[in-house]
Amino acid sequence: MFCSRLFVPLQSKNMKREFWYHFVALLTVAIWGSTFVFTKMLLQNGLSPAQIFTLRFILAYVLLEVGTLVAGDKVKWLSNSVKDEVLMMLLGVTGGSLYFLTENASLVYTTATNTSLIVCTCPIFAMLLLKLVYPKSERVTKTMVLGSVIACLGMAVVVLNGRFVLHLSPLGDMLAFGACICWAFYSLMMKDVLRRYGTIFITRKVFFYGIVTILPYYLIVPGFPPIEVLLRPVVLLNLLFLSVVACMLCYVMWNWVIGKLGAVVATNWVYFNPITTILFAWWLLDENITIWFLLGSILIIAGMVLCNYKK
Repeated sequence: MFCSRLFVPLQSKNMKREFWYHFVALLTVAIWGSTFVFTKMLLQNGLSPAQIFTLRFILAYVLLEVGTLVAGDKVKWLSNSVKDEVLMMLLGVTGGSLYFLTENASLVYTTATNTSLIVCTCPIFAMLLLKLVYPKSERVTKTMVLGSVIACLGMAVVVLNGRFVLHLSPLGDMLAFGACICWAFYSLMMKDVLRRYGTIFITRKVFFYGIVTILPYYLIVPGFPPIEVLLRPVVLLNLLFLSVVACMLCYVMWNWVIGKLGAVVATNWVYFNPITTILFAWWLLDENITIWFLLGSILIIAGMVLCNYKK
């Protein structure tokens, strides 16, 4: 009798804790969904995608370092081994420089619709990759697979928005697929390093190596925006939001969520990305919300409920 009374509050406490993990995942993806809108505003002010990425990561890295020092924590600069340091560099590439370069470059050669559809299928590839590498620890049920497929279908309905015509562009589509695979490998490697390092340390490393590995790009495409452009209020405010909120805070939250929910469950929240993008575009850019958006949103929510269903 005593054990049954003790079990109920423990179960309730675990449910509340898991609810907050999912809420943080949703909040992170919602913020990331808004970045397409804020990035578009910066592009309209003459900044290139690579310049935006570099400025975001530099500012986020500096702020994270300063925050660590102000908090009085001892700053750890290097990983425990050369192997782990290489892993941190690969995280900076797959979750930073290469991911953003392939995603943004794909927009040059193919449509935004194609890019969104391919990149947002990342949860499926992440699920397959994680199940292949960690067959025992990453439990994937039939219900989870069905939910992921339904959510993916809903994401496609949202992105296509009633225009079921895709323009094939092999180079652009392959670049978008490259971005998708980058994020899947980022999730895979993050699961490994979270066992040995704290979230803040890993995030600092991701920013640092993201900055270092983007530098060779400027040997091919040199140039940086003049200071008068960067000091425009619209540019400065958007850069601050993208750096402080979408980079520094969101990367810390996302890496933490992967550690709590597992890479498969956490990555499934990426399906919500198009929903928040369209909502922010409706709010800030006066873009229309259609019946297809509502239908797709319902499918995504239904799919996520199935993904997280527990008997």
